[in-house]
Amino acid sequence: MFTATTGLSVANVYYAQPLLDTLGITYGLRSASLGAIIFATQLGCLLALLFVVPLGDRLNRRWLMRGQLLALIASLLLVAVSSSATMLLLAMLLTGLTGTAMTQGMIAFAAAAAPEHSRGQTVGAVSAGVVIGLLLARVFAGVVSDIAGWRSVYFASALMMALLTAVLWRRLPVLPQQKTDGGRAPLAALWHLLHHHKQLQIRGVLALLMFASFAIFWSALVLLLTPPPWNFSHAQTGALGLVGAASALIASRAGRRVDRGLARSNTRFSLLILLLSWLPLWLGESSLLLLIIGIFLLDAGGQALHVTSQSLLLSGRNGAGSQLIAAYMLFYSAGSGIGALISTQAFAYGGWSAVCLAGAAISLLALIFGLSTQSYEVKNG
Repeated sequence: MFTATTGLSVANVYYAQPLLDTLGITYGLRSASLGAIIFATQLGCLLALLFVVPLGDRLNRRWLMRGQLLALIASLLLVAVSSSATMLLLAMLLTGLTGTAMTQGMIAFAAAAAPEHSRGQTVGAVSAGVVIGLLLARVFAGVVSDIAGWRSVYFASALMMALLTAVLWRRLPVLPQQKTDGGRAPLAALWHLLHHHKQLQIRGVLALLMFASFAIFWSALVLLLTPPPWNFSHAQTGALGLVGAASALIASRAGRRVDRGLARSNTRFSLLILLLSWLPLWLGESSLLLLIIGIFLLDAGGQALHVTSQSLLLSGRNGAGSQLIAAYMLFYSAGSGIGALISTQAFAYGGWSAVCLAGAAISLLALIFGLSTQSYEVKNG
């Protein structure tokens, strides 16, 4: 149940990626400006992490999840009926806010419900739902858009979330409520964690760089494949997301390896794979096979690193799980937003090679930072 909910919730944040070219045509946006759509969504994600996700440690979790589901449905309907670029950006911001609140709230919920000895495995399993949601979001958006137009994507998603709400309304478990950090207000508690939690700082910077690398690739992919000589439909472009389906299995295994004390080796291997993925991605400009290999490596390395970081941060924490997730994912939202802006600008002025150069540079920076900070990790792996 947790896995399915996180997958369906996070998908709403990423439906726009394979639709950027169509959205640009609908609202008269230049290709260099399309990153603003993803940036608005990620700004909503950041606001959710600052103001909504930390409430899971203070309010009744069941009622919080229910309210967020209803707000997400309303946001999706607003996207579907948007009549101007300004209205679209506002609706995307709200969708990012509510979709992220649901996704990260459910991860923290699952971690709180799991026993300590298997918490990493639980986080890995629920995060696998996030991976699947990310991958299927692109496929779903592409197929539905080709059949019935891009607005139908958001109408259909609103219907799915309404059905999910009906199922979850009674099935969400009741967990004991815990106050943390001496009663600090959510923002003060987040600032305290960011300022004093060394491992959070390290894992946060890795998340920022990794998700910037992700966003650079996925935001530019539709711009590469839609025009000649590829002439891909949205469904074909979205289907490439399925290449990374195996990364869901890798994400789950990464969590179990953290439980066994192998977090450091996970991190080193993940960062190396992330960097190496950019060679086949660059060569994939004219080769579908190399593009597929690069996508698999990018998703596998990135998701393994993501699950390792979340599992490490939540290990041994019976309270403040929502606050830790929120603080960590602030870096994720910042990286995704920055990466989307870099991506469309790089493609507009330097083509696919400029996109891959930017992604590789950020991945190299992540590898250097990760290797240089491992001796400072709170948890040894």
